[in-house]
Amino acid sequence: MRLFVTLAAAMLGGGLALNAPAAPTPETLDYNRDVRPILSAKCFACHGADERQRQAGLRLDGPNGAIVPGDVVNSELTKRILASDSGQMPPAHFQKPLDAAEKRTLLRWIDDGADYRTHWAFAPVKRQPGGSIDAFISQRLAREGWTLSPAADRATLIRRVTYDLTGLPPTPEEVDAFVTDKSPNAYEKVVDRLLASPRYGEKMAQQWMDLARYADSNGFQADYERYQWRWRDWAIDAFNKNLPFDEFTIEQLAGDLLPNATRDQVLATGFHRNHRINTEGGLIAEEWRVENVVDRLETTGAVWLGLTVGCARCHDHKYDPVTQRDFYRLFAFFNNVPESGAGVEGKNTPPVLKTPLPEQEAKLASLGRDVTLAEQAVKRAEADLPAQLSAWEASGGAKSVSGVVWRAPESPKAQAQKTTLTLQPDGSYLASGPPPATDVFTLTLPTGGKPVTGVKLEVFPVDGKVGRYENGNFLLTDIKVNGTRPAKASADYSQQGNPVADALDADGVSGWGIFGQTDRPHTAVFSLARTNLSDNVTVALAFESQYEAHQPGRFRVTLTDAADPNAASIPSDVLLALEKPAAERTDAQKTALLNWFRTSVPGPVQTADGALTLAKKTYADYDDALPTTMVMGELPKPRPCFILNRGQYDQPGAAVTAGLPEALGTLPKDANRLQLARWIASPSNPLTARVFVNRLWEKFFGTGIVATTEDFGTRAEFPSHPELLDWLASEFLRQKWDMKAIQRTIVLSQTYRQGSKVTPDALKKDPENRLLSHAPRLRLPAEAIRDGALLACGLLVEKRGGPSVRPYQPDGFWDELSVYGNLRNYKHDTRPDGLYRRSLYTIWKRSAGPPTMALFDVPGRDTCRVRRSRTNTPLQALAMLNEVTFVEAARVLGQKSLTDGGNSPDARIIWIFRRLLGRRPDASELAVLKSGLEKRHARYRAHPDEAKKLLAVGDAPVPPSLDPAEVAAYATVASVVLNLDEAITRE
Repeated sequence: MRLFVTLAAAMLGGGLALNAPAAPTPETLDYNRDVRPILSAKCFACHGADERQRQAGLRLDGPNGAIVPGDVVNSELTKRILASDSGQMPPAHFQKPLDAAEKRTLLRWIDDGADYRTHWAFAPVKRQPGGSIDAFISQRLAREGWTLSPAADRATLIRRVTYDLTGLPPTPEEVDAFVTDKSPNAYEKVVDRLLASPRYGEKMAQQWMDLARYADSNGFQADYERYQWRWRDWAIDAFNKNLPFDEFTIEQLAGDLLPNATRDQVLATGFHRNHRINTEGGLIAEEWRVENVVDRLETTGAVWLGLTVGCARCHDHKYDPVTQRDFYRLFAFFNNVPESGAGVEGKNTPPVLKTPLPEQEAKLASLGRDVTLAEQAVKRAEADLPAQLSAWEASGGAKSVSGVVWRAPESPKAQAQKTTLTLQPDGSYLASGPPPATDVFTLTLPTGGKPVTGVKLEVFPVDGKVGRYENGNFLLTDIKVNGTRPAKASADYSQQGNPVADALDADGVSGWGIFGQTDRPHTAVFSLARTNLSDNVTVALAFESQYEAHQPGRFRVTLTDAADPNAASIPSDVLLALEKPAAERTDAQKTALLNWFRTSVPGPVQTADGALTLAKKTYADYDDALPTTMVMGELPKPRPCFILNRGQYDQPGAAVTAGLPEALGTLPKDANRLQLARWIASPSNPLTARVFVNRLWEKFFGTGIVATTEDFGTRAEFPSHPELLDWLASEFLRQKWDMKAIQRTIVLSQTYRQGSKVTPDALKKDPENRLLSHAPRLRLPAEAIRDGALLACGLLVEKRGGPSVRPYQPDGFWDELSVYGNLRNYKHDTRPDGLYRRSLYTIWKRSAGPPTMALFDVPGRDTCRVRRSRTNTPLQALAMLNEVTFVEAARVLGQKSLTDGGNSPDARIIWIFRRLLGRRPDASELAVLKSGLEKRHARYRAHPDEAKKLLAVGDAPVPPSLDPAEVAAYATVASVVLNLDEAITRE
């Protein structure tokens, strides 16, 4: 080594660098491990990738003029970091000074040649020699003179691996079977059984829901409910089916773009519709559409790349090689979803996919077959329709409607004051010419010598409008028959505020209106007060408005001699056909008569029609009730994409096209979201495999090989075992992205199977256990604590999939957060399959997640959360002792110990202990619990009201045959065991 230290000491003026405490110095400096972290933390903010923030034009994240490789004395960087005046770097106002050890490292690096290297996470994954997890861990431990710890005892090991792979504890029977299994592959059999269990998929989905920011509501303001649970079902099934991680990735990011995509592949894209959705009335849709796209990009970067790409939304990333232009090139991949940005309250926001469950799909298919059979029945009945009509006429059916029919006049005559009226073949009149503000139509209709008791007015749509004004409205202000107003009126529809009776009130302004129903014919019936026996009936119709011209475009007036004018309504062309022999009817009359007979005369066709109508309605109602899921879609033509100034939706800058950051790779110019997904899930991407196996390592050991699980960028912590990280990533690729296989590799290792006893030397030198000289003790996740308690007491209902459920929750908790919305007035489920399901299925209001789980560090779901924290607070103890679920679980466990645990206090205590901890208590533990049992039993006998109060907690019933004082005493024992550190800790 050169004499750079001496020179540095001289520059420091007094040997500060030599006299300062020295950290252990590695034999060989590694740029990524030793140098880049210093530069990233202390220098890159002002001299890094962000060109707009770069000071003095100096960039230190690559070779530059401030460093002369191998020449410490003449390097400007040396002078700057050793200066004691205003020229010192970093400057005092930056408040991140270099300590003496960091200065030594930089000086030594310059002296060694100032070798820059690609950031370790961006370098290709290379297969590292070593051959196994244990080899890499043991090699590093050997440097400290340590070895792996002996294996944990079997009861501890099976409890550990069962919780880790399924999120639930083993039963006492499973523990016994493993402890007594002397076969050499006994542990492997346990692991394979757990990986094959459907509980495995539920456990894996728990963390994936954090990443996917899954919730059952939109977030924002009233936080309305939405329905994405079918995507959750997909995720659980995908893990259980062991869908390879590359396919798992591609389907969630771009399943809708796969050739001949299946419904499940499109359903998978619900991953990127789990974000918050704004439903506020005054929102700017484009603003929130942009926020949705940004969320997808940031989530993709965090979940698969381990990069904080969102830092480049407003400016170039200060530390990682992601420019603002790179950000919006990635943004472009997610910019083409056909969405508006404005959400829908109380239901799913498009685009959506109908996603029935298998049993619902089978039911829908069955209903579809019912429709087909009903259609076939209609066709068979229709084929016999002419014969049915002939038989009906032969039997005098036509005469049966005599006296209750509407008759068209043989020679109707009509005139209008201001409009031209033209008679149509069906006896109707067509009004033409400019529509005046008022008009009166006068029609003369011969009676044929029969009594007339009523008048029927029919108005028909012309080009979709009944009236001739542009909105299709009309207003009949008056009707007179032979100069006299009818006695009463009825209509099939009247516009609100304009009932048909107003046509009889002698007011020239008010009348019968039908605006709003202009796409179909409408009928009004006017009954006469007396029978009119004149040869002709004169009907005067007045149409008038004080604002606009309204009059019918086409209308027909017919007469009736029925006792009740509303008894029947037979079209005039049908009446004409009925008056002629069958041989003399025109084709049009035959068709009209047959159509009328089909719908108006009861018979086989009407019966078949009714059955078909019912079958179609049943099908439609069932289809409408099927679950839907919000999914991704792609516009046929991509939206233009721009760099947004300061990230603002309304400040577009330069146009960009979709692409990757140059530091990561390239894609074709016309690449879409599917090609991005395929690159993310390809071996050529150096990040995805590393990020995933590191997340698994964190799951099993508490801390990732890279501690900053959420950040693999240049500010990431250097891997504790870099060679092992790459070996695991390459092994994952070699196993063809097999998620179960890579986890099997980890949990079968001796490193994983170690005992958790820590030596004083290891505690002193490696307090965070990064070297893994022993197995870590970890507080169980929130879901595992609750689910384990429910399983132990026998309340857990292991129904998989389906809509979210409602377990116990503090009264009014959600109501305090929003004054309206469809998630107020929370009531817990009363059925066991809703109250005692796994925590995975608990309904999640985005603005207020399940409160007890939040106490145990389940993160919020407003955005993607990569890493969960682990805390230890008094609130957790209060929850375990007082929250309804845990009190009820202890109570049920206590009462079951009386029926299932044996006949003696010792046997019952051991039964409780084993169900909660998986092992038998030792003599001292048993003695303490037995003593407590006796004291509590005496207390509850003396105070029976206290026992009854305890037994009333929760909905699970208490067998009436049991003594309340005894149940309460054993419930207290169960609560004590449930609250032990061991009960909520993965040893």
